[in-house]
Amino acid sequence: MIIKAKMMHDGKRFQKNVYVEIKGHKIVNVSKSKIKGETIEAEFLTPAFIDAHSHIGMERAGEPSEESESNEQMDSIVTLTNALDSIYMDDKSFEFSIESGILYSCVLPGSGNIIGGKAVIIKNFAKNIKEAYVKDAGIKMAIGYNPRSTTEWKGTRPSTRMGVFALLRKAFREVVIELKKKKPELNPEQEVIRDIIKGKEKLRVHVHKEDDVYAFLKFAKNYNLKFTFEHTMDVYRVEVYRELAKKGISVVYGPLDSFPYKVELKHENWRHVKLLKESGIEFGLMSDHPVIMQYTLPLTLRHFLRTNYSKEEALSILTYKNAKILGLNDLGEIKKGRKASLLIWSGDPFDLSSRVKTVIAEGNIVYEE
Repeated sequence: MIIKAKMMHDGKRFQKNVYVEIKGHKIVNVSKSKIKGETIEAEFLTPAFIDAHSHIGMERAGEPSEESESNEQMDSIVTLTNALDSIYMDDKSFEFSIESGILYSCVLPGSGNIIGGKAVIIKNFAKNIKEAYVKDAGIKMAIGYNPRSTTEWKGTRPSTRMGVFALLRKAFREVVIELKKKKPELNPEQEVIRDIIKGKEKLRVHVHKEDDVYAFLKFAKNYNLKFTFEHTMDVYRVEVYRELAKKGISVVYGPLDSFPYKVELKHENWRHVKLLKESGIEFGLMSDHPVIMQYTLPLTLRHFLRTNYSKEEALSILTYKNAKILGLNDLGEIKKGRKASLLIWSGDPFDLSSRVKTVIAEGNIVYEE
């Protein structure tokens, strides 16, 4: 397959009149010179989009809410759960996502539990979870309002934010004490906490408010934890992000365009995306599907354009930046050796009349207008 693009965004910048050659599931050549063979003409070519945080396949379209599987209610700390076990690939939302060019999702357990289980990255275009699974993506943790709002669920449940941290301190302290013994005896749940403490597992920490950010930083310092902050939608001062950037902590931001339905979102404002740029922090972008529908995620890039991001920078967020923050080194760029997951557009992706005409997923056309 050879594509001639009048305009191409390669994941980082624009290029004009470029040829892209695909063999199998990979890009084998990107050239300004003509490549011999039958050519597909493209007005505009981009890498496929990636959603860095969602619950797609766990919260399923057209199914009653009681069948939702994003939160396991057995206890507030559940370390052995795995999001992949609760994903159904026949969720109709996947079809709309593919049409909009979103081919990969990081799917996490919900935020009703303090520790909610393992996150995974999947291919939206796969038939089943065996084919969909790409890699593990850390352990979900939640602080703030959400885990203290579930007191009616089973197990030991906190009713305050200080209760959340009390349960965390207890769980981590028990593992630390056991590890000091000559022959530690950890149960399977504690083995996951051991791997978190030893840096083998990265935490994906749900947090919105600035004070909760600082509360977790204080806790994490005790154990030198590896983590990203997820959401941070109530952070409205640039110095918070600057401090995180200095510490090398990344953020998966969003969801933009959602309704601020609780007190810890009272400072939420799309204009705050400018703080991410001003601070220099490494960040990605999420849909938090179904908080906003995953297929609308590319539309949220308009907010970045309104706050002095260039089109090149905005498109990089859903391609190169989301791939980087998730450790997907073979995606997010149109470059020799990368997976051939590409979008052919009718025109400029930021033009309301433009649409994705052809979706290529790892060398195969999975949608064509």
